[in-house]
Order: sequence, then structure tokens, then C-alpha cells
Amino acid sequence: MTSSESQTALTELLEAAKRRFIARNPRSAEHQLIAARVMPGGNTRTVLFYEPFPLVMARGEGCRLWDVDDHEYIDFLGEFTAGIYGHSHPIIRQAITAAVDNGLSLASHHVLEARLAGALCERFALERVRFTNSGTEATLMALSLAREITRRPKMMVFEGAYHGSLLNFRGAGRTLNVPFEFVMAPYNDSTQTLELLQRHRSELAAVMVEPMLGSGGCIAASREFLGMLREATEQIGAVLVFDEVMTSRLAPGGLQAVLGIRPDLTTLGKYLGGGSSFGAFGGRAALMDHFDPRRPGALPHAGTFNNNVISLAAGLAGLTQVYTPEQAEALNRRGSELRERLNALCRQARAPLQFTGIGSLLNAHATTGAINAPRDLAAAHHDIEGLLFFDLVEKGIYTARRGFIALSLALGAAELDRLVAAVGEFLEAHESQLTRLSAARDAARAA
Repeated sequence: MTSSESQTALTELLEAAKRRFIARNPRSAEHQLIAARVMPGGNTRTVLFYEPFPLVMARGEGCRLWDVDDHEYIDFLGEFTAGIYGHSHPIIRQAITAAVDNGLSLASHHVLEARLAGALCERFALERVRFTNSGTEATLMALSLAREITRRPKMMVFEGAYHGSLLNFRGAGRTLNVPFEFVMAPYNDSTQTLELLQRHRSELAAVMVEPMLGSGGCIAASREFLGMLREATEQIGAVLVFDEVMTSRLAPGGLQAVLGIRPDLTTLGKYLGGGSSFGAFGGRAALMDHFDPRRPGALPHAGTFNNNVISLAAGLAGLTQVYTPEQAEALNRRGSELRERLNALCRQARAPLQFTGIGSLLNAHATTGAINAPRDLAAAHHDIEGLLFFDLVEKGIYTARRGFIALSLALGAAELDRLVAAVGEFLEAHESQLTRLSAARDAARAA
């Protein structure tokens, strides 16, 4: 079988997998049609949609989900990192119930504010912090603060980065981004980035970077690259912002603690609301105190639900009682071991497939080349990624359509073993097509 024939066979396998998916999920299909009458495409959150239609979940418990067609799944998506506690953790349920019993909308300061703020400052080495309703809001506030303080117009961001729905730098479709002036730099490329920093040194208010691209494919930045950003921003007077909305979970103090690099501002979100809507930004007091309402000319920062009691209560309980530093280290150690097991299977099968990431966050990519930046994914074989997704769903394993996996504390050894076994079965079942495609890619590179 030639590589072209292997490609044709793979496409046919993917189409067959989609047909089985449609046959197995009639109620999800019906829901899609009903929802499309009142929402564009039946969707209010783009990342959840995929063809032919997305699964509709009815309930969750622990590390498991059940869809409207009564299929049971092991949840390996973990609400795109926000669901680190699994579904309905008893400690968080108790905290939310207690908060609701004392009133939902108090229109005042609340005792939980300073407690959660203190826990965040201690955990992530922040001098001051403020709350928002989402990670998107947190990044917008951090960049706006940098512009206000520096009186400069431009922001440096990186190819493939995602800092929220209005700060999306992954491919096309950037017309909805906020109308800031952006300088786009290549991720993990110190030479070209430094040249851009010097060229725009008098105009740059901030440099915003993810220590590991999350939505961009779980691609880790090198310490050398991030260290260069720290040194260069200090030299040119720009604010260095680490977006740790997704990566703060990867170590007790976030990735910045592991790297030993302290940014000026950090943005946070996702799991830190204990499963409820939440965002935060914080860092150096000299920057954050511009929001101090006791100061003349203080910057305003409003938001009806910035300090909503459900997010405060759930977030505080989760961070201090459940996702302790010890649990953070243990979960990410399990994630690293899982990634090594999966990659060992891929290497043994000589398949064009690998899993990138750090700790408890992983992403499957159908390519054998080194992945240091989003541009390295240009040669990825998306039909393989799609076939893997539908194969795992059929085996009762729920991941993101793009291959993203986020572990939760509710997952145990048996569930991790089941994922490894499922990937192994996938590689074995499609060995001939994957091997031929991989060989063809190798030959093309050599030529």
C-alpha cells in the first residue's frame, strides 16, 4: 500500500468512525437541532463544537460523565483545566452550600475576599491581587494596566497564544480581538523576539506570554527564552505578564516558581474558582496599587460579580483544602508519567503521533518532528488526530477534539491505565496506515 493509498484508507476510516458516532448518539444529534433554533449553530462556546455534532452531557460525578444517550465516559478533558477537582467534590459542595445559605448578592465587601486573596498571594508570590469573572477579563485588565502606567501603545504577544476570547492569536479569525496595537513574535525564538523587542522598545507597554502554550497545543517555553524576556523587558521598561490561567496548576507556585522567573504581573483563572467563574490578576504592589481607591486618581475596576460569594467560597476551599501543594506535585507527577507511557507506545509503534505538555496537561499531535512552536504543527496529520478522538469516545474516554487532555484529582490509576490501553489499541488497529504515513513523511523530510 502506497502512502497515497494509506491516506485514502485513513480518510475512509475517519468517515466510518463519524458514521458510528452519529448512529450511537441520536439524542445529542436531536439536541443540536433544537439548540440551533435559538443559538448560532446551537453553540455558545466555540471550543465545544465539532462535526458532525458535539456530545451533550447530562451529568457528571467524580471523574465520569454521562451523555443524553446514556453513555458513560471517563472525563479526561477536565473542563479544559478548570475541572481539576472532578465533578461535585464534597468539600467544595459544602463550601458552596454554606456560602449560599448566607446570601448570594451582598453588594458589599465580603470576608471571603481577603482570605482567597491571601491564599493566592502566598501560593503564587503575588504582592497584590484583584478578582475578575474570567481569565479573559484578567488578561485584558493586566494589559490595560500596563498601557496606562507606561503610556505606551503596543503589546507583544506570540504566535499560537490564546489569552481569552478577545485575545486569540491562533491562526485566522483575529478580527474580534480587542483593538490594541500588537507586535507578533515567534514563540520560543529568542533571536527574532529580541530583535523585535529592540525595534519597538520605546512603544511596548507589555509583553504577555504563556510559560506553556495551553490552547496552542501544550508547547512549553524554554527557560532561556523566558529568561531573555525577563531581562529584555526590564531593560526597555515594559511590563512582563505571565498568563498562568492554565499553567498555574502545573506546580504548587505555578510554572514561574519552577522556572525561577518572576514576572511583573500574573493572570490566573480556570480551576481557581473551584469550578465556578473566576479570574484574577496580580503581581507587584507598585503596579497593582494604582487601583487603590484610597489614592487620588485611582484607576477604576468594576464588575458586579468580581467578588461573588460562590466563586470565592469554592475557590478558597479548593485551593486550601483540596489542591494543596502536595496534591499539586502528586497530580503533575502522575501526568508526567502518563505522558511518558503514551509516548513510549507511539515510539514503539513508529507512529506519527506524540503527546506534548508538562505535568497534568497533555496534547496529542500527529507528527514525529520536534515541537517547539506552533509553526512546527503545520505538518501534523489532522485526520489521525480526528480518528484518535472518535476512537477514544467510542471506548468511553472523553477528551478534546483537538487532542487536549487535562487530568483531574478524581482520576485514579485504573483510569490512567485504561487511557494507555485505549491508545495502544488504536495504534495496533491502524498500524499499517500510520507506519506508511510516517515513512512517507520521513522520506519527504530527507528529500
